[in-house]
Amino acid sequence: MEHDLRYMRLALKEAKKGLGRTSPNPCVGAVIVRDDEVIAQGDHRRAGTPHAEVNAIADALEKGMSCVGATIYVTLEPCNHTGRTPPCTQAILTAGFRRVVIGMADPNPVASGGADFLRSQGLEVKLGVLEQECRQLNYPFLKHSVSGLPWVVMKAGMSLDGKISRRQGAGGAITGPEAKKRVHLLRDQLDAILIGSGTALIDDPSLTTRLGDRADRNEAAGQDPVRVILDSRLRLSPYAKMLTQNSSAPTWIFCDHNASEQKQKELEQAGAVVHRVESDQDGGLDLNQVLRCLGQADITSVLVEGGAAVHGSFLQKKLVDQVYLFTAPYFIGEQGTSLLSGYSLGEGEAPLCLENQTTEIVGQDILLQGLLC
Repeated sequence: MEHDLRYMRLALKEAKKGLGRTSPNPCVGAVIVRDDEVIAQGDHRRAGTPHAEVNAIADALEKGMSCVGATIYVTLEPCNHTGRTPPCTQAILTAGFRRVVIGMADPNPVASGGADFLRSQGLEVKLGVLEQECRQLNYPFLKHSVSGLPWVVMKAGMSLDGKISRRQGAGGAITGPEAKKRVHLLRDQLDAILIGSGTALIDDPSLTTRLGDRADRNEAAGQDPVRVILDSRLRLSPYAKMLTQNSSAPTWIFCDHNASEQKQKELEQAGAVVHRVESDQDGGLDLNQVLRCLGQADITSVLVEGGAAVHGSFLQKKLVDQVYLFTAPYFIGEQGTSLLSGYSLGEGEAPLCLENQTTEIVGQDILLQGLLC
């Protein structure tokens, strides 16, 4: 068992190379072992390209190594269907492996069944090694596979008294440079970033990813997420920074059916993609419909960066899956903007709480992260 844990950790390390690059596919890593020695490894790099198992087998062949009688460790159950690539189960059979160790089962009913198929072909199969760690790596894929909706991550930088700005209606950073770098790492790993029109008008943000090189790939980092703006009345200017900058990522604007058609044309001429959705009973945009639209476009994860009304609405409707809260070590006072607006508990309602939470020092700030119960 200790050997299986050790090699699955190596497979997880391989899988992490694909963070932010494989969507809508999962991040998957594979390691091939013979006589207690790693002879090859591989990872899935982008959707439509060979899967981790195939890349690991190719790595072995390039080194002149045979896979016959070897064990392959893979973080996700090998696919058993033909999609954009052939089934990995067939590649495993052809290579002549004796044993397959799998981190977790594939929740996608189309691709699942690989473990049972390999067993039926006489291979020894072990399933569920470091399963929780494998799941954590692919929360967006797992949710999208089952529900068709993206994984929603709420992110905010705030003071000790829960203020996200020093003055109401004003912008400016609350947390330090180390926290800022961490946020850009998040942007690099998620498919979309979402803000409300108020934040867009106050900050005129670029909503891009600004990092150095990705050391694990020797390639430029900073893959920009799809920019998503909740702007029911289409108040955003066609000259906003996000529409005039040099970025390969699109800007999507969601508005209601009463928004100006002329303003829509101006924004579309500036490069925006405008989606009209229904309003909810509170007069805001129907966030469920927004998320369904994103999911249908194979956007599997979205980073919600605010502001207060957007955070409040997502929490009120219980649409947040994961939270990243960066807390700066100072107080601002009542003149600042609170983290949440429009969110309150109903009488007798249990408060939302975090589970699997962790805390971390990031520069001078404290990062609290966890999953919403």
